[in-house]
Amino acid sequence: MTTGTGTPLRFPSAEWCAAYKDAINANPGYRAAARDWTYGPVAMVVAAEPAIGLPEDVGMWLDVHEGQCRSCQLVSRDEAEKASFVLVGTYARWKEVVRKELDPTKGMMQNKLKLTKGHMPTMVKYVSSNKELVESTTKVPTKFLDE
Repeated sequence: MTTGTGTPLRFPSAEWCAAYKDAINANPGYRAAARDWTYGPVAMVVAAEPAIGLPEDVGMWLDVHEGQCRSCQLVSRDEAEKASFVLVGTYARWKEVVRKELDPTKGMMQNKLKLTKGHMPTMVKYVSSNKELVESTTKVPTKFLDE
C-alpha cells in the first residue's frame, strides 16, 4: 500500500526526505501551527531492522524553523543525535505515523516513540504542528520496505 500520488518513494530514503520537505513547505496548516518554532532541528530515527533491509539505525533530519522546513536529509544515527530533538521508533511505529494511524505526540506519551533528546513539554505545546507534519507525510507517495 502506498500513500500520496505519483511514483512511490522508498521509506526512508533521500528521495523520500526531499519530497517530504516539499510537502511540509506546501502545507499552510504547518506554516501557521509552527510559525514560532525556533527550537532547532528535529531528527526522526528509525531503528535498524535488518530483516527488511534496514541494516542500521537511520535518521531523517528536519531543519524546521518558524513554519518552514529548510531541509530534510537522510542521516546516520550519530548525525541525528546532534539535533535539538531526537525521536526514536521502530519501522512499524514510523509506518503507523506516516499512515496517520499513530499521532506522534500520543506515541511519545505512550512510549511507542521515544523522545531521547529534547524537552517533552515543548513537543506537547506544538501538538498541532506535529499533526501537520504527519498530514504532510500523506502527500508523499510512499513505498514501505516490508510490503
